[in-house]
Amino acid sequence: MIALNIPEIKDFMNKLLCSKTFDNFLLQEATIQGSVTFHIDGNLRPDFYSAEELGLAGLSGLSFIPFGQMRTHCFDLIKGKRTPSYFKFVFLLSPVNLARTLEQTHSHFTPQDITGMFLNLKFQGGSLLLTTGISYRIFSTDKSLEREWDSLIRRFLKNHEITFEEL
Repeated sequence: MIALNIPEIKDFMNKLLCSKTFDNFLLQEATIQGSVTFHIDGNLRPDFYSAEELGLAGLSGLSFIPFGQMRTHCFDLIKGKRTPSYFKFVFLLSPVNLARTLEQTHSHFTPQDITGMFLNLKFQGGSLLLTTGISYRIFSTDKSLEREWDSLIRRFLKNHEITFEEL
């Protein structure tokens, strides 16, 4: 797990809410606090959709909604003259990207071993903190996948020209 400070908050928020930079992550949950608090539960309700709608929307087999399908809603909750006093976004890799990541990193873990590979964003007290984490279904003292995930996130941020400081 790493903790990174994001010093250029305005630039980051533009990439988060006005571009497709984070669209492929799944949104597990979000909390946005301003004059009121909004909680977004990213759990998909498959019974809301027909099987055809799930397929057309790219939601088949997903437990959580892709952030790209919630981004404009989150933008609408955050935009305005006043900055929210607090927000938190919990992102995770989709099953396809989880499997691809395990394969590309030559990990001995399987997708069945991993509950999620997470990217957490928290804005509080004028600071924006990004943390990473992995939740396992099995017990393991092996931290190699966590180091790989942290490295991939650093690379992702650099590739998208997002400035960060290690804490």
